[in-house]
Amino acid sequence: MRTLKAIVVEDERLPRLTLLKKLENLYPQVEVTDSCDNYDAALNSILRQKPDLLFMDIQLQGRDALQLLAEVKQTQSLPMVIFTTAYSDRHYLMEAIKFQAVDYLLKPVDVNELAVAVAKAVEQSHADRSPIEQLGIMTFKTATGKLFLKTTDIAFLRADGNYATLTSFDGGETIMESLAFLERNLDHSVFARIDRSTIVNLQLVYKLNIKRRICTFRSLGGQQISLELSKTGLNSLMSLNYEHT
Repeated sequence: MRTLKAIVVEDERLPRLTLLKKLENLYPQVEVTDSCDNYDAALNSILRQKPDLLFMDIQLQGRDALQLLAEVKQTQSLPMVIFTTAYSDRHYLMEAIKFQAVDYLLKPVDVNELAVAVAKAVEQSHADRSPIEQLGIMTFKTATGKLFLKTTDIAFLRADGNYATLTSFDGGETIMESLAFLERNLDHSVFARIDRSTIVNLQLVYKLNIKRRICTFRSLGGQQISLELSKTGLNSLMSLNYEHT
């Protein structure tokens, strides 16, 4: 059974603790990796952890969680969202629909309604999940067929319109999938989206040149490839404490 990595965003202490307790006791398929009580903490945690699922209140100490999601969307694909809120206003419901929310639950959250929402999220995660990697070999769609590569062959991927360009140590190849799709389906312990248009193989990052904003990747055989980074991309990799020059 696949575990969904989740973050709870709720500015009221008692509802936050109550929801955390329900998730811990009743839903082993949901692994809560963080809980946040304000806008800034939630934004930082979401960008850093890239969760599969958010349990999110609409209002966060007077700030709008929908704006938070819009801000996240500028940098990376949005996780699934289950809104938990005291607001039944139609405006909030329509805005939640725009963000393709899995469900919209009114507080106090009913345990049966929560169970239905979690089941929807699990089902959606299975529908979105693609068998990119099997038996250690990754399979990608191309315009003429399929591309088969090991994880250690891939340095980085970049958005190319509705598709993506994969760069390996043997060259580049256009992949017939979006960067958002690839981000959802690649192993997050190996690959990370560092800005709006780039996913990198963290295990192959060899060196960062801060002044020139260059990342160098090195293969197991010693081959090297360089990538010019955006300012956001450089900051993302710097936060991982890589060696730099």
